Amino acid sequence: MYNQYFAGTVDVTEIVLYLFFAFFFLLVLYLLREGRREGFPLEDDVTGALESTPGGLFPSTPKTFNMPDGSKLVKPDDSRDTHATQYKRSAPWSGSPIEPDGNPLSAGIGPGAYAVRADTPDMTNHGTTRLAPLRIATDYSIDKKDPDLRGFALVGLDGSAAGAIKDIWVDRAEFLVRYLEVDVTPEGGPTKHVLVPMTMCVVQKNLSRVRLDAVLGSQVAGAPTLANPDQVTLLEEEKIVGYFGAGYLYSTPDRSEPVL
Repeated sequence: MYNQYFAGTVDVTEIVLYLFFAFFFLLVLYLLREGRREGFPLEDDVTGALESTPGGLFPSTPKTFNMPDGSKLVKPDDSRDTHATQYKRSAPWSGSPIEPDGNPLSAGIGPGAYAVRADTPDMTNHGTTRLAPLRIATDYSIDKKDPDLRGFALVGLDGSAAGAIKDIWVDRAEFLVRYLEVDVTPEGGPTKHVLVPMTMCVVQKNLSRVRLDAVLGSQVAGAPTLANPDQVTLLEEEKIVGYFGAGYLYSTPDRSEPVL
């Protein structure tokens, strides 16, 4: 009778299974190495000193990435995250929780944490900025079934006025409204323009206003502003969303307390 045994009880099925195990093990090692291109080596939680990778099995070798704009990016490059954060430790030992120190909305921790992305705007395949206000993206318009929010008032979660909506920023690639540009006047200061994420807003058409449920009306004026009033960079987006995202935990004392 024909059989597929090579030696003893070792057959083709068993060999294929062992090959699969070997392939899967090597795949896991490869993915571990690729996952250590950014954020490694680790830093000590308290002192900030670099920690060596245990065993030295998984460090990534430098790899060059060709970016869409023609530039090249090498990772890992031994760079360290140095962007400013404002926090204090609740205890001196490693792993202890951290709390905002100063303005919690701009502390850069918790729900307000952000990545240091490129300080350049996101571009479309046609060479235009992906996000743009309607005053520049003139080939886009608001659907007739939807209200034109320009001129509407923006109020905070407490119902207090934050400012007036000056323009609408659209995503040219996704055909969505991404941000509302709002004129706000800080107490004792000149009028400034800030972007508010549309995903955090609720349109109240009958009241001719938009409600922002992330922060109080008085806190909108503290949001990050743009270096160029007609474009927003990836880094500026991170800071804007981080500021308003922090409001879901830090805008009022009640939000910082446990639910139960």
